[in-house]
Amino acid sequence: MRTIYFSPHLDDAILSASGLIYDQTQAGHSVEIWTFMCGFPDETELTEFAQSFHAEWGTDSAEETVRLRRAENERAADLVGAKAVNFDFLDCIYRRGKNGEALYTDIYVPLHAAESNLPARIAQTMKAHLKPDDVIIVQLGIGNHIDHVTVRQTAELLGRSLIYDADIPYLFHNLEQIPSKTAGMQASVQSVSEAGLKVWQEAIELYASQLSTLFQPPESMRQEIHGYWSGQKGIRFWKPAQTNQAVLASGFES
Repeated sequence: MRTIYFSPHLDDAILSASGLIYDQTQAGHSVEIWTFMCGFPDETELTEFAQSFHAEWGTDSAEETVRLRRAENERAADLVGAKAVNFDFLDCIYRRGKNGEALYTDIYVPLHAAESNLPARIAQTMKAHLKPDDVIIVQLGIGNHIDHVTVRQTAELLGRSLIYDADIPYLFHNLEQIPSKTAGMQASVQSVSEAGLKVWQEAIELYASQLSTLFQPPESMRQEIHGYWSGQKGIRFWKPAQTNQAVLASGFES
């Protein structure tokens, strides 16, 4: 049995749950992190929108950016004992229409009509890779980042029992979204050891290119993660009321 964390980008699963992932792998569970929006775009001239992110990350080209971020993610996955699996769908900052126009100039918008079938296309790809007893953890989409919402929609098209976790750091600034994002679900807490907390913080620090974007200031990361953990000594998860036995057998509490 595999526990698979669906990660929109090359950091999201580690940001949100790496303390637990570490504890799971230490206990002998097979854990994989599947990252979706980490493909290499065509090396055409970058849009101003993409260039603004690259300037913040200190990179010049899309290829350099994706390679750097994949390497960061691989190191973080190694630290927590998980297998990193990458797919080739593009980050929204690189996606273009048929005529080459940028589809997005904001990351907090609905899916563009030109790619309304994107969740279905990703879901079809996932069906070819998933096994019947895989346990899937997907993010709630707190913060409404278009790629996070798209991956949640993808997971919900699979027709499988799902476990949901909260998107960090978006959770810290959008607590009011939890009721709408978890309607009809049951909440639970998965305990995370102090060793898991330490590794969680260390794993996030491996995303050097992203820290200034994710945490303001970057030095606040350890305090924010510790603050989230200390309230419950673990991580909150949500499950639909009807949860199959494979999910319960994976070690997630009812």
